[in-house]
Amino acid sequence: MLAYPTKLRVSYKGLEEELKEQVKSVISPIAVSKAVLIVDRLPKTRSGKIMRRLLRAIFMGLPLGDITTLEDEASVEEIKKAYEELRMQI
Repeated sequence: MLAYPTKLRVSYKGLEEELKEQVKSVISPIAVSKAVLIVDRLPKTRSGKIMRRLLRAIFMGLPLGDITTLEDEASVEEIKKAYEELRMQI
């Protein structure tokens, strides 16, 4: 599962395929994800670090834990919503 921040409103299907091809050519064909989750923002601390533990918690259905250092709570809600939509499609 990939989360990719973008401000561009382009064809997400085209972007998804492009990301998969990049992973396939740079890393390995076996590393390509079945699905790509594209969002506008990632949960970051006020100092700009991506809060990967929140991404893991969302994808694994675990409690988020302490989010006091989270810069923008809307980013978590956006990822939750996008992930639920993706789960409905799969």
